Amino acid sequence: MSIKINQVVKKFGNFTALDRVDFEIKSGELVALLGPSGSGKTTLLRVIAGLELPTDGNVSFEGEDAAKDSSNAHVGFVFQHYALFRHMSVFDNIAFGLTVRPRAVRPSKKNIHEKVNELLKLVRLEGMAKRFPSQLSGGQRQRVALARALAIEPKMLLLDEPFGSLDARVRKELRQWLRELHDKLHMTSVFVTHDQEEALEVADRVVVMNQGKIEQIGTPDEVYHHPANPFVYHFLGNVNLFHCRFEDGKVYLADTPVALGENLKPTAKNATIYIRPHLFDVERTPGPQSFKATVKYVNAAGPVAKMEVVTPSGDTIYIELSQEKYRRFHFKKDEEVFVTPKEMKLFDSDYSI
Repeated sequence: MSIKINQVVKKFGNFTALDRVDFEIKSGELVALLGPSGSGKTTLLRVIAGLELPTDGNVSFEGEDAAKDSSNAHVGFVFQHYALFRHMSVFDNIAFGLTVRPRAVRPSKKNIHEKVNELLKLVRLEGMAKRFPSQLSGGQRQRVALARALAIEPKMLLLDEPFGSLDARVRKELRQWLRELHDKLHMTSVFVTHDQEEALEVADRVVVMNQGKIEQIGTPDEVYHHPANPFVYHFLGNVNLFHCRFEDGKVYLADTPVALGENLKPTAKNATIYIRPHLFDVERTPGPQSFKATVKYVNAAGPVAKMEVVTPSGDTIYIELSQEKYRRFHFKKDEEVFVTPKEMKLFDSDYSI
């Protein structure tokens, strides 16, 4: 089922939660609504679900105005905090949406039993039908909530921060599982998250939101490697900012002239350069475009070695090195090093990229 969000505005009193939001979700697509708290992503999800009515604009499913169908029978909604019935077993929680249907359209007990068992297998909870929510882990409860949403055979699946209350390890396992599940079901799915890694790993496309507006829509690769503006660049990972000057086709970074790439076209003398921590090289000897710095902090634990260095002008730079590079050099605190940027981004109204 395709979803068209057409110039949607949502106001709560004088507060505008959504400001002319406009985009389309293709049938079978898995889309992440990504943004900080207060960006409007959950409000947008609730508008799509029919739980909130837009102040202006509309939402359509397969070209039909969603406001004309108030049944929500085609929508499966998964909440962050599970919303399971504590007094019901896993089986009864999953079967709930089927058992409360009017008698004329309610499946037989045999069909409900078969459907629930099929879903238990799908969410990898075979043998837990008789347990109660209090007897399950957080990850298991979330899978029960997802199975309950799928039981009514919705045409779309909406998930509001589905893994937000889980620990990091369980989150990673469940998002991999969600991606596998989506590839199996090919159901149009929209999920809200403020976790950049989660959105980039799971979604087909990412909608980056801020203050009720869309900053950028694209594939994970597009929004990460080709951010549309400073907000997207900041929100999708750590970044170093340098207020620089330009002279004779070169950028002076920490008072060191560095040749500009073809994608940087200065039209003024001052601008801000953005460089991610992993896009630096560090050596003990100077290079043609390196600048001097002093190591102030090193943490080699984890998949990358993290360093903080300080330039002679007092600027702190955050750097991430591969473990291979770090093991080769073993940089120490207070050691003098030479830093070379490997890739830069420039966002300024006076410049084009």
